[in-house]
Amino acid sequence: MGMKQLRALVLQTAILAAIPTVTLAQSVLSKAERTSESMEPALVHSDQALAAQAKLDALQTKFGRKPNIVWLVVDDMGYGDPGAFGGGAAVGAATPNMDRLAAEGLKLTSTYSQATCTPTRSAILTGRLPVRTGLTRPILAGDKITRNPWSDETSLPKILGEAGYKTILSGKWHVGESEGMRPHDIGFDEFYGFYEAEKEISQGVDKRRYPDLVLNPERLAMLKATGSSDALVHGFKGGVTSDVEVIDSIEKMAEGDRLTKEFTVAKIKELASGTAPFFLEHCFMKVHADNFASKEFEGKSASKYPYKDDVVEVDSYVGQIVKALDEAGVLDNTFVFVTSDNGPQLDTWPDAGYTPFRGAKGSAWEGGVRVPGIAYWRGTIKPGRQSDELFDLMDLFNTSLHLAGSLDKIPSDRYIDGIDQTSFLLADDGRSNREKVYIWNEQDFMAMRMYEYKMHLKIVQEHAQWLNIDMTTVSDVGLAPWLFNLYIDPKEQYPVGHRMNAFLASMAAEMKGHAATFKKYPPKNIGLGQ
Repeated sequence: MGMKQLRALVLQTAILAAIPTVTLAQSVLSKAERTSESMEPALVHSDQALAAQAKLDALQTKFGRKPNIVWLVVDDMGYGDPGAFGGGAAVGAATPNMDRLAAEGLKLTSTYSQATCTPTRSAILTGRLPVRTGLTRPILAGDKITRNPWSDETSLPKILGEAGYKTILSGKWHVGESEGMRPHDIGFDEFYGFYEAEKEISQGVDKRRYPDLVLNPERLAMLKATGSSDALVHGFKGGVTSDVEVIDSIEKMAEGDRLTKEFTVAKIKELASGTAPFFLEHCFMKVHADNFASKEFEGKSASKYPYKDDVVEVDSYVGQIVKALDEAGVLDNTFVFVTSDNGPQLDTWPDAGYTPFRGAKGSAWEGGVRVPGIAYWRGTIKPGRQSDELFDLMDLFNTSLHLAGSLDKIPSDRYIDGIDQTSFLLADDGRSNREKVYIWNEQDFMAMRMYEYKMHLKIVQEHAQWLNIDMTTVSDVGLAPWLFNLYIDPKEQYPVGHRMNAFLASMAAEMKGHAATFKKYPPKNIGLGQ
């Protein structure tokens, strides 16, 4: 294939409307099998699927009910922050609890999120890329969306609730706060937490960092007029929603995660005493900027910086939540997954985390979308496992439905990008069922990873140190895609494509197949512009 033909093929990927039909065929490079036009193709490992199902059947016999599902999602934690992923004490904030879960479970070193938080949080609850749901970026104060994206989505808590699960979200939401978009409107039985990110609340009270806002009554009134929530909220499906406490100081904001942790620990005891399995998503407010150390953890990190103190705090709470599961007698029947919603937000450095990769939150570089992933299930996931095979956080959707026995409830009238990874996680020698990760940034199809290769169609360019969001541009790559071998170049510094790699054309064909899915299943527009 000549350069001109290759370039034309790649351009078709970006111009979705130009593709006349849905392309179901895969390239010669692909081993994934497509079982449905509306489902992402997956690798098939029959033996490990049988082994994993045997484990689930034995647990069902032992406990008499489906397993509990607990997700622990940290906000803006970098890949290199936990000790198990190269950080911890080495970067001034020891993380013994996350490190222990990684050592006693499965450490996933190629886990992928979306580039920012709202897209990730929606994707893991729908199994769908944000460009499909319209939730392509954080909903910010003053945004006026044109339609409720949740009105025609089928969420994970909704399906699990119909399967008999109790469903709880504790901590940060950030996927809409108007009626119809709140956690307890889209399927969760109960919500205890904050609608907004930490910075969006603290900016109204932190006069040291935002004096032009806090000390200007007129502008502060303008902010409050947007109606953005500044409170800890408690809401029930079909019931009362109330403000527990208004956050009117940075001291109160500093204790936000302690309050939601206390709720989660108490709720676990309550749920464990019942007869129904439960799905608990605990989303930390920290370590998203702006970080303020709680009284208990101030100065407790070796670095003494607020961000690092908050890493220590979050790690402590991870340990306390897992301990609560153990003390309630349900840990052996609970699947626990620990991760971050995206890479570190380096724009707020030094109030930011660490990644060894290029880029950060907001970009399609590895630093923006490659996050820690820990799958832990005492007695079920073999301790000490580690894998660099692909896992996308959207896979939690399909996997959780498998654990609940509800795979048949996955909608078939829309495209599902998640893949069932139950056998990968549970089989003692499991291999990933995912062959490719597609990386979008808002409405831009940026890159694809396949095996150890990653191909970029567009790139985010930083024009100043640490300004990975505030001073960047998105641009096309030029004559040919930029292809990196992440095993020899994890920082994505030197493309090996056209000159040194035989898979360039095949990977471009895979991208074309992905783009073609949008012809039959077009993306939604809810009014969230660039």
